[in-house]
Amino acid sequence: MKTILPTLLTLLALLTSPALADNWPSWRGPSNQGISNEINLPVEWSKDKNVAWRLAMPGAAGATPIVWEDHIFVTSVDGDDLVLLCIGTDGEEKWRRKLSSGNREVRGDEGNSAAPSPSTDGKYVWAFFTNGSLGCFDFDGKEIWQFDVEERYGDFDIAFGMTSTPVLHGDKLYLQLIHSGGAKVVALDKATGKEAWAVARKSDARQECEHSYASPIVYDGPEAKFLLTHGADYSIAYDLETGEEIWRVGGLHPPGRYDVTLRFVSSPVAKDGMVIVPSAKRGITAAVKTTGKGDITDKKEDYFWTFEVTPDVPSPLIVGDYVYLCRENGNLIALEKESGKQIYEERTNRIRHRASPVYADGKIYLTGRDGIVTVVQAGPEFKIISQNEIGEAIAASPVLSNGRIYLRTFDALWAIGE
Repeated sequence: MKTILPTLLTLLALLTSPALADNWPSWRGPSNQGISNEINLPVEWSKDKNVAWRLAMPGAAGATPIVWEDHIFVTSVDGDDLVLLCIGTDGEEKWRRKLSSGNREVRGDEGNSAAPSPSTDGKYVWAFFTNGSLGCFDFDGKEIWQFDVEERYGDFDIAFGMTSTPVLHGDKLYLQLIHSGGAKVVALDKATGKEAWAVARKSDARQECEHSYASPIVYDGPEAKFLLTHGADYSIAYDLETGEEIWRVGGLHPPGRYDVTLRFVSSPVAKDGMVIVPSAKRGITAAVKTTGKGDITDKKEDYFWTFEVTPDVPSPLIVGDYVYLCRENGNLIALEKESGKQIYEERTNRIRHRASPVYADGKIYLTGRDGIVTVVQAGPEFKIISQNEIGEAIAASPVLSNGRIYLRTFDALWAIGE
């Protein structure tokens, strides 16, 4: 008994250890897919029910937080300053660092300069703002490096600021700078901020279509590896080490006409050899293979399917045998992954949806701008499990980590759960 009991206690401790919980190190989670392996997450809450804590933020922002073990990082405005905050999972602020000043409000309540999300590798954290301020800090808040991206790569000519979140992979930090002033794709050494490579991003897009508010992703599968950038009428894949273009797909406008205001906001998602490529407004959604070469726009053999509706702002989600598109109006569309056949389109919360859907433990979380989070059962049958309201506006996507759901509203950071 003396030997069995410690063994059982050790096993129980391991099974319940926070170290086994998923970190959420980037905007779309552990694999840039909006998916967490967490189980037993909250499905019901309100402003005074199932809330571990609420911490007021220094200003409004749409940036999604990130989590690594007991550290939460989030960018925000603080008056006119642009800041990175480190918050403990106990709800206490550890530190904040100013990267620059000059906040810019855009389109009324649509956003400001704290739109991109941070990224972390568990040792350092990188923060970017729409005015080009980019910096790297350690977990104690010590600055490792910092520079102005506009000074190095040219002024941004884009209507609502460079909202793209840089993506971290291996020893590099990747940026897509897609705008009218000379679009570029850049890889930086994450430890020093020095340029690893930079290439011009060629496109025949014109007018506002030259602007992109989407973010790049990295796909690292057994059959293909690439950086995927999204905007200016194309999704374009680049070699991670050299910046050489591998493939591109266009044709994302509505058939028969060119919309000069069709600027991408929704970002692609890639999983299991498939890339779901959204567009905007009345454009299409395309499912293409990860193994293409060259311009695959008119190569039918490189497509799985196309669908006549796109989510516009929220990014797509691939879960099991289904692809989910959350439309701006809150309608949820489920498609068969292999065929693109529509299973359903159902109403959730009829309000603007800016946040991207996330998935864990058989459930999809959809977040409206009014702060209502609708929890939907994943699978071919549409079912609303719950709708949860905290009474504060949200543009950031939910974060699933450490057995909790973290919601960054315009007013505060909320920890939902025990």
